[in-house]
Amino acid sequence: MRIAIHTLGTRGDVQPYLALALGLMKRGHAVQLAAPAQFQGMASALGVPFSPLPGEFLALLDTPEGKAAVAGGKGFSAGFKLLKTVRPLMRRLLDEEWHAASAFAPDVIVYHPKSIAAAHMAEKIGCPCILASPLPGFTPTSAFPTPLLPFRSLGPFNRASHVLAIKGAGLLFGKLIMDWRATTLGLSRRRESSVAPSGTLYAYSRHVVPIPSDWGDDVLVSGYWFLDSEDWTPSASLKAFLDAGEPPVYAGFGSMPGIDPQHMASMIIDALARCGKRGLLASGGGALEADRLPPHVHLIDHAPHDALLPLVAATIHHGGAGTVAASLRAGKPMTICPFLGDQPFWARRMNELGVAPPPLDRKTMTADSIAFAIKAMSDADMRARANALGERVRQEDGVGMAVRFLEARCGPR
Repeated sequence: MRIAIHTLGTRGDVQPYLALALGLMKRGHAVQLAAPAQFQGMASALGVPFSPLPGEFLALLDTPEGKAAVAGGKGFSAGFKLLKTVRPLMRRLLDEEWHAASAFAPDVIVYHPKSIAAAHMAEKIGCPCILASPLPGFTPTSAFPTPLLPFRSLGPFNRASHVLAIKGAGLLFGKLIMDWRATTLGLSRRRESSVAPSGTLYAYSRHVVPIPSDWGDDVLVSGYWFLDSEDWTPSASLKAFLDAGEPPVYAGFGSMPGIDPQHMASMIIDALARCGKRGLLASGGGALEADRLPPHVHLIDHAPHDALLPLVAATIHHGGAGTVAASLRAGKPMTICPFLGDQPFWARRMNELGVAPPPLDRKTMTADSIAFAIKAMSDADMRARANALGERVRQEDGVGMAVRFLEARCGPR
């Protein structure tokens, strides 16, 4: 089959889809990944055919407007604050994404929920489409509310709450999409109600979020899609630090924009000292910065989580789905300080599973609250739960399950 994969967002929204692309290619399928231009080098290094999409959305996080929205928001509210900036960029994104799809002429389109027009493109091409998401929330269930809302349960309204996720793009960008369908795709302004995804893939573990009993066989919770870094080795300085004492506590915030990176790093360093722990800080996208470090702390730019996290004692991070998955797979307790999006959902879920203390509040956390979390992660029971959950996650073959699901639902009959 010719399979187009469309995804948008940060590295955590792209890396799992690269893993899926490699799995499909190993089965002999022709694949094209359409994603932000910033990830072209990453795809090329893996040999995955790539169609670059405009990178302005990703770059927006590092602008003053993006940083201010993140600093003042929580959950998905940061995204809403950026809508005035995002809307003018949408038309070019839709055009570029359509150009990628139409030129490739796929037999099926697999798309991230942020690819809000992929199903319309599939309608025009006349091929099936599969929704593929790293988090639940796009299939109605009475088991839990949509992760877009900050509630553990809405009782009888759980199922209805998922309408927000399913129809969210239409509510926010409905007029734009209807006009684009008519002028660019040559379709009716409104999508046919009979056109729907041929199935839904969820790239997380059933041991992390159990499969609801009211989902049908058109939905698969496959397990995580991990992309391994087989050729990575620690630098000489990092290896020397790791060898010099007990495994450190890792702290990193991925692509989250730095609000006050010096202050954030100083609080973590202070908390580590209070607990008598060593620390490994990842500066990443700029959320952590430190000019001078004490002997018990080492700073790196970044490192692949699949290779690094098995070498640490515990993790402190932002709660992105990919970082949560890597911490779980490594069997490590974690502390989450959520910034935006689905991160508060994962923070709550890790605490419910007993592999993380209560989340840190980015606006009010102190060295004391970080130290409390570090001590909690040293608890023998929490460490045992994290190790046991990691063993179950490692036994899953998420990419293999997803590939077989796609072949069964969209392959030749």
